[in-house]
Amino acid sequence: METPGSQSSLHRANLERVVRAVRTAGSLTQAEIARTTGLSAATVSNIVRELKEGGTVEVTPTSSGGRRARSVSLSGDAGVVVGVDFGHTHLRVAVGNLAQRVLAEDAEPLDVDASAAQGLDRAEQLVRRLIDDVGIDPGKIIGVGLGVPGPIDVESGTLGSTAILPGWAGTNPRDELAARLSVPVHVDNDANLGALGELVWGAGRGAADLAYIKVASGVGAGLVINGQIYRGPGGTAGEIGHITLDESGPVCRCGNRGCLETFTAARYVLPLLHSAHGTDLTVARMVQLAREGDPGCRRVISDVGRHIGSGVANLCNLLNPRRVVLGGDLAPAGELVLAPIRESVSRYAIPSAARQLEVVPGALGGRAEVLGALALVLSEMGDSTLLDGHAPVGAPLPA
Repeated sequence: METPGSQSSLHRANLERVVRAVRTAGSLTQAEIARTTGLSAATVSNIVRELKEGGTVEVTPTSSGGRRARSVSLSGDAGVVVGVDFGHTHLRVAVGNLAQRVLAEDAEPLDVDASAAQGLDRAEQLVRRLIDDVGIDPGKIIGVGLGVPGPIDVESGTLGSTAILPGWAGTNPRDELAARLSVPVHVDNDANLGALGELVWGAGRGAADLAYIKVASGVGAGLVINGQIYRGPGGTAGEIGHITLDESGPVCRCGNRGCLETFTAARYVLPLLHSAHGTDLTVARMVQLAREGDPGCRRVISDVGRHIGSGVANLCNLLNPRRVVLGGDLAPAGELVLAPIRESVSRYAIPSAARQLEVVPGALGGRAEVLGALALVLSEMGDSTLLDGHAPVGAPLPA
């Protein structure tokens, strides 16, 4: 039995510090581990050797600053995590290992009017298929990250009112998917997971404070403060789509008038172009036409950018993020939407906050949320469980 302050408990704490540093970063050289943890180079070397012998980490040759080095990552054999992302019209699933490598990924169209039970059935089937495709023992699944487009109660896991997946309001997708797969499930809204995905793998890397703005069927923001997702006590932080721009504007699905969403979301924007481009127009097609020079599509995208910029300016004044990452269907428009965002920020934000802000497109496209779901499981995973038998093993998937 270990006592606090004993040599064995100190050693255990150091093991967990090294595992946590590697798990968070994906891979680090031993010198980077020493800087991150504050441990001496000799201590790190001994711990890495012990973890490697135990099968918790793997070490590969690399270079750092022109010198030979050894890169340390969690063992690819220690277990796998699963990401599930539900959108307005899609279901996407990815399987990754603890070294932050994606092993398999696929997406299917999703009927927005499907019930939660139908959607979760589809997710279970797709998870099973991908696990089978890569030949992984289902008992190696450590956990599942689940993203849904709506506000999630942090404590209960219940999905709040949503017009994007109307048949899901009031359900508990976390518990229902956990019952189907017999593994722990961690749930969050899609904007938060997009922020986490870009933070770990994409355009947010290296930024401790950022906002990920997702513009699609709705508008939401994932907020990262000091490297951590900020959800608020009720899980509704980042609902930037319901900032009021015009008290006499269109009625929003939330019941208020003139919310940012009513000037930027697809359901409000696309009808402006129906007379010229028909009722089958999609955001992706609008972006393509704008990039080809269509003046109407360019004007609409520019207007949307200016409105988004007003919301971003409010975020700047309140939170002063270092970087804003634009995701969702509009991100491929590039400077056609980013330049108007920057223009509004420079006009409405406090000058010092605006000067410090970077506005960039997301690097992961439609994969941001499902990769964020993988990162969510990796971030919630306990370090001690990796040391006790090297992988928390879930029960086999039910037949």
